Amino acid sequence: MTLTKRIVPCIDVDVDETGEAAVYTGVNFEDLEHTGDPVELARKYNEAGADEFVFLDITASAEGRETMLETVSAVADECFIPLTVGGGIRTTDDIRETLRAGADKVSINTGALQRPALIEAGAEAFGSQCIVISVDARRRYDEAGEFYAEVDGESCWFECTVKGGREGTGTDVVAWVREAADRGAGELFVNSIDADGTKEGYDVPLTTAVCDNVSTPVIASSGCGSPAHMEEVFTEAGADAALAASIFHFEEYTVDEVKRYLDDRGVPMRV
Repeated sequence: MTLTKRIVPCIDVDVDETGEAAVYTGVNFEDLEHTGDPVELARKYNEAGADEFVFLDITASAEGRETMLETVSAVADECFIPLTVGGGIRTTDDIRETLRAGADKVSINTGALQRPALIEAGAEAFGSQCIVISVDARRRYDEAGEFYAEVDGESCWFECTVKGGREGTGTDVVAWVREAADRGAGELFVNSIDADGTKEGYDVPLTTAVCDNVSTPVIASSGCGSPAHMEEVFTEAGADAALAASIFHFEEYTVDEVKRYLDDRGVPMRV
């Protein structure tokens, strides 16, 4: 039986100037623009037929604070599809509290890179299906990597970054996702800093490099500007799910339009 591909809207949440949670959209993890209210968007995408929904607290790790769990709880009350929450998760207690707030899965980046044993501890305590390892990757064109890809005629590798893409780690993405999968990650959430917000398509070489090296399900993220980009990342890179933000937030496409486009082209969809 062929598994259906998943369409996953995502909201990037921060605290606005009044101290309230708000959704923002940017380019290359910068130049953030206020986009809407997280609870209203959760309700919208739940009703729109999205397969899953992702809530990312985009400054929690960089600011060293906890995830905004009251907002997570309010979002979960409107969201009856699987909900993944990320940002500021550093311990098994953080995982527990986020799940208690209504998340079905947690997305961990910085905390797992700093302490890889957190993946095993989280998988053992809550099940691998709850543990999503997020990778904020950027291209590097030097000789410091382990696994290389050909991109536009040049050889590059992909570096893991932390704190919302603000800091490089020197860790090769392919080496890291292999380790994360071995430690019990149930899913891999692959973000491209280079493609983020560009609407020029997913980073297919990055997604392919990950999909070719692990059997763990992969969510492709960053750069989606059209349903054709989703078709490309499914058929060429082998992603299991495609995440998008801007095209849905600004109503350029509906979830239903995207699914019907893909279904018409032979991509297995739940429509």
